[in-house]
Amino acid sequence: MKNNFLIALVLAGFVTLAFAQTPVPDKPSPRAGARPVPAAPQLGAKSYLLMDFNSGQILVEHNADLQVEPASITKLMTSYVVFKELAEGNITLEDTVPVSEKAWRTGGSRMFIEPGMQVTVEELIKGMVIQSGNDASVALAEYVAGSEDAFAGLMNHYAELLGMSGTSFRNSTGLPDPEHYTTARDIVRLSAAIIREFPEYYAWYSEKEYTFNNIRQHNRNTLLWRDPAIDGLKTGHTQSAGYCLAASAKRDGMRLISAVMGSSSETSRASESQALLNYGFRFFETVQLYQAGQELARGHVWKGLTEEVTLGLQDPLFVTIPRGRYDDLDAQIEMQPVLSAPLAAGVTVGKITVQLGEDLVASRDLVTLSAVEEAGFFGRSWDSLRLWIDSFFEDG
Repeated sequence: MKNNFLIALVLAGFVTLAFAQTPVPDKPSPRAGARPVPAAPQLGAKSYLLMDFNSGQILVEHNADLQVEPASITKLMTSYVVFKELAEGNITLEDTVPVSEKAWRTGGSRMFIEPGMQVTVEELIKGMVIQSGNDASVALAEYVAGSEDAFAGLMNHYAELLGMSGTSFRNSTGLPDPEHYTTARDIVRLSAAIIREFPEYYAWYSEKEYTFNNIRQHNRNTLLWRDPAIDGLKTGHTQSAGYCLAASAKRDGMRLISAVMGSSSETSRASESQALLNYGFRFFETVQLYQAGQELARGHVWKGLTEEVTLGLQDPLFVTIPRGRYDDLDAQIEMQPVLSAPLAAGVTVGKITVQLGEDLVASRDLVTLSAVEEAGFFGRSWDSLRLWIDSFFEDG
């Protein structure tokens, strides 16, 4: 192949390793030559962050850990909790939800449900996701957890599991509360989780309008009309929070996620988000180097029924790099000097690191891809003797 991506082995101590070359396939379209990467756009928002979805590489950030009000971007976590309940079979899209007076009276944006109505979970999700209905959010929260306060507990539970360490939720809507806050980094992390875990529901975030109770409302994410690559996610606005937008777009297989928090206007949050996404797509590319379970190397196993074990990664490995720098990537494998049976599949025995010049762009655990059972008494004894002899000469 034209551009083989070769792994250099760094072996610590005495180890026998049969190495299988794992070149990265040529990309389907020619790569342009390396180009200089200019400084990231400077935005007027309080905080913002741009991340590649597949690699997790942060391309741009500014005050990304500043705790700010999320406004209606809160509904990303409301929908995440509801999607979890659907996935676990606790509720269904066809379930009918009785609308409470509290849900009906909730201020702000609405889908215009009324007390006593029987509305399906699917209708409420669309009213929340597309129309940003606060009334729909409260109705869903009450149906899932019995009360909005209890639902907020579930929101914080999942925030903790997702590593959203700068976030605290107090309601399902994003209406102002002194203890209700998040960060741009946490919003991007949550957005990635929704896209990754619930692709069947994520499509709703790209719908431009929804009609309920004979009232048609447009999605407040104006980027859906500007750029066909953009397919989500959520806007937010209160006087104290300013204008916020979590956005995601996919071009030529590369997906980026941005969060802009505390912008000055509806127009600026859209243009600033577009500027971040355009910058990422224009100057960076994401490539998959290895697949999950792909054999990267083989390690010698002592005291086992077989003498070798295949080694690789549990998850696909993507890297995001400046465009035109693919051929400058270099990878190395480091592994334990001695592997002894019994070995289970999925055991970490080393790591693979990928560098671009002096910069480390990825580091992942190298794991066993298969199990190796322990040999019989004589096989174990013979290998023990060989290891003892090896250690004797090594010490000498």
